[in-house]
Amino acid sequence: MTATELGRALRRWRDRVAPDAAGLPAGGQRRAAGLRREELALLAGISVDYVTRLEQGRASNPSVQVVEALARALRLSADERTYLFGLAGLVPPGPDVVPGYLTPSVQRLLDRLAGTPVAVSDAALTLLVTNPMYAALMGDPSGLRGFERNGVWRNFLGRPTRVRHTPEERRAFEAGMVAELRSTAARYPADRQLRRMIAELRAESGRFAELWDAGVVARLEASRKTVVHPQVGVLTLDCDHLRVEEHDLRILVYSAEPGTEAAEKLELISVLGTQSLAGKH
Repeated sequence: MTATELGRALRRWRDRVAPDAAGLPAGGQRRAAGLRREELALLAGISVDYVTRLEQGRASNPSVQVVEALARALRLSADERTYLFGLAGLVPPGPDVVPGYLTPSVQRLLDRLAGTPVAVSDAALTLLVTNPMYAALMGDPSGLRGFERNGVWRNFLGRPTRVRHTPEERRAFEAGMVAELRSTAARYPADRQLRRMIAELRAESGRFAELWDAGVVARLEASRKTVVHPQVGVLTLDCDHLRVEEHDLRILVYSAEPGTEAAEKLELISVLGTQSLAGKH
């Protein structure tokens, strides 16, 4: 199959995804009802130039990670995802690799929780997709690339996040993340990308290496998170981890008790976030 066929398929699938269905503003002059190239690039976490070259047949060998990200952004069914991998000359990741497929049912859940900050990660805690409310609360993750999208990596080696912990909370959170990652690594021992990330974390973070060598296997549990937002200040929210066991996905949901100051601030963030997003397009 040729790159031209790949480009035609991407364009066809892009045209059928309505911007509002993908959590993007639908305003402005549009030649078609679907996503613009820059919107697909934003959702997939790749450059607009690369999307253009793929569609025009000037790039023909996208990586597994890029194809998986495009499949999620384009909301492809399982059969369409398999077809896209074939067009790219790739085989879909097998059961020995951490799955990154976002099922239609999980995508519908995100759509229906538009007013709630929600993120979906894979079993290695790598961010797959977020809704606009999550971006408004925690900061826009669309610029994160490679290992930067992994929660363990960001917490041990990345830039500071908006979440604030006490020293005790920090120690417990780090231990929980490493224990969860160890459990995932045991289920997917042949995942080379995961092995490489763990090796780099062990080499570059003494704290990670200490926790990894402790050998604890566990799951991250629900908690309360204190978030420092640049516009509304401090708010403390419930943070629940929902699991899609069949596909080994993690759904992270932030919420506030109705009638509280945190709930009011979360509502304000939703308005501020919408205004900021609309200003980008």
